[in-house]
Amino acid sequence: MDNFQTIYQSKLTNAEEAVKIVKSGDWLEYTLGPNMPEILDEALAARAEELEDINVRVLLGAKPLKIIDANDRVGRNVFTINSWHFSGYERQWAKKGYAFYLPFRYSECPEMYRREEDIERVDVMLVQTAPMDKYGYFNFGPSNSHLMEAARRAKHIIVEVNENMPYINGLYDEALHISQVDKIVEHNSDLVAIGNAKPNATDEKIAELILKEIPNGATLQLGIGGMPNAVGAMIAKSDLKDLGIHSEMYVDSMMDMTKAGVITGQRKNLDRGKQVFAFAMGSNEMYEFMDHNPQIVSAPVDYVNSPNVIEQFDNFISINNAIEVDLFGQVSSESVGFRQISGTGGQLDFVIGAYHSKGGKSFVALTSSFLDKKGVNHSRIVPFINQSRVTDPYTTTHYIVTEYGMLNLKGKSLWQRSEGLINLAHPDFRDELIAAAEVQGIWLQSNKR
Repeated sequence: MDNFQTIYQSKLTNAEEAVKIVKSGDWLEYTLGPNMPEILDEALAARAEELEDINVRVLLGAKPLKIIDANDRVGRNVFTINSWHFSGYERQWAKKGYAFYLPFRYSECPEMYRREEDIERVDVMLVQTAPMDKYGYFNFGPSNSHLMEAARRAKHIIVEVNENMPYINGLYDEALHISQVDKIVEHNSDLVAIGNAKPNATDEKIAELILKEIPNGATLQLGIGGMPNAVGAMIAKSDLKDLGIHSEMYVDSMMDMTKAGVITGQRKNLDRGKQVFAFAMGSNEMYEFMDHNPQIVSAPVDYVNSPNVIEQFDNFISINNAIEVDLFGQVSSESVGFRQISGTGGQLDFVIGAYHSKGGKSFVALTSSFLDKKGVNHSRIVPFINQSRVTDPYTTTHYIVTEYGMLNLKGKSLWQRSEGLINLAHPDFRDELIAAAEVQGIWLQSNKR
């Protein structure tokens, strides 16, 4: 321990000195969510006038960045964001030409860092961590994901130590060793916290339909948003027993289910008794719940999201959101036209993995319609996904759920799919969807009205 402290002190510096290691033309890792740098970001932004052509990789930008403000200040793209998954912040940065989407299947992200032909350079990694432990390790806290593979590729690593960062146990690759670190900066800041999206009546109706399909002992993956929160809230109040968690993202509803005694993980085929996730974002209460909690375990995303791992759980239940679904069964969960909204993430991995699980089911849920800013109602069931990106190909889709019911697309021909999906659409749009299905040649003539 004394030796590690000596090394620690030798690498300890201030943010202004630490970021001098960054030079023009570098590719930087800003990691993701709660681990994104704070004081280092501020110090780097202060150097904008002397730098150029800096590319920054990030996953799910969770807060405003000073380097973006610096672009505005100097009137040019000093820092370009390359994001694996858009949040509202990336959407705003993209409007200014500061941010671009990096397409991927999330489960493949660590492998991309292993392959130099995919990711050529990681010049500097800037990451928030928990304080160093007595063994010389800096715990990543809420994010395991791809961080260790990025660190292994990085020429230089700057750690921003935050005493507010929870210490979260891991299966593996959950912490950096001081021998890997070039510079250490200490800065305590509040973690990025996101509130629970409150479910509305439609979300709750969809959640009720899904709840009926969840057996005792199932292993769950939940996405984020009002509908998954509604499912979690209903599960917490249900008489379901011995559910498990194996999920790309750990969210507040999982904490609520655990506190209610519904989550035990005792029937999981792998990692029994453990709740396994790749990254976590939620409330401060959730971060406190996860801190040193022996039930909660992070793991690299190529383990968590691997369909080959997911399929080993009996009764795996995957629940995700979508933006729109077409009459063929294609799902878009990440864009509206050419505008990137979020990302592919791990949805396709869980859709495939859950279906291959014994007794497993994948649910893609969406409201049947939505109101735009002008108050005009639009259908989320569309004739054909045209400009938007397809997240789940029609060959992979299992269950589609709206407030009007659910449909299992497996084994259904195109006319059966179109008929069933039109029945899930808002009644105001069904006639025009039937007309579109006829034009597309997927409407059985005997079903004509």
